[in-house]
Formats: sequence, C-alpha cells, structure tokens
Amino acid sequence: MSDATPEGSAADRAYEHVKRAIVRGDLPGGTAISENALCREIGVSRTPVHEAFLRLAAEELIVLGARRGAVVRPMSPNEATDVLEMREAIESTAATRVVADGRVPELVPGLQALLAEQEAAVTAGDVDRFVESDAAFHGAVIAASRNAIAVLFARTLRDRQQRLRHQLMRLQPEQLQASLDDHRVLAAALAAGDGARYTEVLRAHVASHRGAL
Repeated sequence: MSDATPEGSAADRAYEHVKRAIVRGDLPGGTAISENALCREIGVSRTPVHEAFLRLAAEELIVLGARRGAVVRPMSPNEATDVLEMREAIESTAATRVVADGRVPELVPGLQALLAEQEAAVTAGDVDRFVESDAAFHGAVIAASRNAIAVLFARTLRDRQQRLRHQLMRLQPEQLQASLDDHRVLAAALAAGDGARYTEVLRAHVASHRGAL
C-alpha cells in the first residue's frame, strides 16, 4: 500500500512538470513562474505547488520570490564550466577502470544499441530523444565501472548536464551529428581496450561543448 497522499502526489507532479520544463529549456533562465498560473495549468492547489517550488529552490533550479512565485535560476558560464570539468573527470576515471577490470565486453553491446538510437534521433531531428540517449551512453560507461562514488557524483550532476545538453543541441542542431560521431569514436576506443584514447576523445568532446556554450 502506498504512503503517498494525494497532496504529495500533486506536489510530485508539479515538481516534475516544472523541473522538466527547466531542464529542457522550455523555461529559460530568468523566466518568472507564478504559483497561481502553475496551479491553473496543471490543475492542483497552491500548497503542493509551493512544496514543489521549495524542492526546486533547494536544487538551485529556481529562486523563490516574495509574492508567490519564483524565477528560473540561470546557469552561469562558470557553473557550466564546472559541470563539464567534473563530468570529464568522473567519466574518464570510470572508463579507465572499465578497461582495467575487463568489463568492456559487457558494456559494448549496450553502447552500440545506444548509438543506433542516437542515429535514429539525428535522422529524425529529435533533440529530446538524442539528449536522453546521450545521457544514457555516458551513464552506461560510468555505471560499468562499478565505482559507487562515481555513480553518485554523476547522478548529482545529471540535471545540470541535461540542461546544458538541451541548451547546446537546441542552439546548435549541428551538434547532434557531431556528438554522435564523437560517441562512435568513444565506443570504438573502449572496444579496443584503449582507455587512454577514450580519455583523449572525451576531453575533446567536452571541450567542444564548452566552446559552443
């Protein structure tokens, strides 16, 4: 039997609705969000919306206002750089361990399936689909390392990374194909058991994102 109350469910729904819009870029940094307007939009009362806003503020996605509203917190260039820097460090370390521990054979088939998914997304021009598969690709490498701390840190960074990915791919759609090409080279480096090559390509991959943003 679930312990969730209807109000709790409504708060979760409001939270997920706003968070998804922020991460996807539908609510860009600096956008004002009204509690009352959100209540009407998703059909919930003010209390769960306020609870959702408190959670989003704790995650530094919004800044609460004085009059039952909030503003989407922009991601500064410094914050974007910090996120990309940490992402590179975590994934590079994870890939090195995957190779050293002989886990490449169990990882590569999944990466190939994700590359096929990304290719289909590029063909369709489907940014949402590509971004999800992009995250899954890099997440699979980190998970395969079986480094629980790396997995935890990557999970902490995930929302910020997804926000950056959406921003990049929507501003520069040509990055879809460029990212797919990089992912193919990364997968090939792992398949060859070449952790150093993976690190080298990943560094260039992340640097291209940093430069584009």
